[in-house]
Amino acid sequence: MIQDIFVKLKTLQDILSSKYEIEREIQEIPKALSTKKEMLTRLKKSYLEKNSLLEEAKDRIKHLKFLLDEVEAQREMYEKQMDVITTQREYEALDKEIKTATERGQQFRKDIIREEKERDEIVFSLEQEEKMIHEQETELEEELEKIKNESAKKEDLLKELEEKESEIVPGLDEDILFKFERIIKNKSGLGIVPVKNSVCTGCHMMLPAQFENNVRKRDEIMFCPYCSRILYYEEEMDEAVFNDEDSGSLADLVNADEINFDI
Repeated sequence: MIQDIFVKLKTLQDILSSKYEIEREIQEIPKALSTKKEMLTRLKKSYLEKNSLLEEAKDRIKHLKFLLDEVEAQREMYEKQMDVITTQREYEALDKEIKTATERGQQFRKDIIREEKERDEIVFSLEQEEKMIHEQETELEEELEKIKNESAKKEDLLKELEEKESEIVPGLDEDILFKFERIIKNKSGLGIVPVKNSVCTGCHMMLPAQFENNVRKRDEIMFCPYCSRILYYEEEMDEAVFNDEDSGSLADLVNADEINFDI
């Protein structure tokens, strides 16, 4: 009876291990998508921020060009007034205004060049990010389709495993089954393991002699006191066993004529 239960549990162990692994894989699917979605969201956010910076840079360039046109117009006006001045004092005043206007114009041009360079860098960065966004969107769509197909296959496999599980569990003690399922989930898919040389092969702990004897008797289901796995005893081959064929092959090594029967 106990032996039949062990056979069922070993079979169930393989089924449950595969089942829980598939369930974990299905649970991990949203995490993989979440990472790609977060990356895409960050790219789009960065794109919008840089696009705002681009508009600000364009406004600054437009304003600087307006100021440049204004100061150029003033300089030209002062230069025309040079033709009608009559005193040295007026000449010096106009010359000063012309120089000031010229210097301001030069500074505006430098500022425009600097702003245009910054604008061009932003434009280049936007083009790169736009390309990356497109690539990420394409990858995300492909990943969604791939996951959809893989999920369908995993769900089908999960149903098959659940059907096999439902064929085995009838007749098993509910309390033992509950503990067994929990152990497999928490112990890397191993819920039932053999005892070898007085050691639990699940946690590799030495078992008390009396406890090992109880496992050997197979009168009841025994749980490892250290790792909680179900234990069964696995006989060890203590000595070599030879069959007739092996004996014959050994006999061939001795010549009958060489045997001394004298005592």
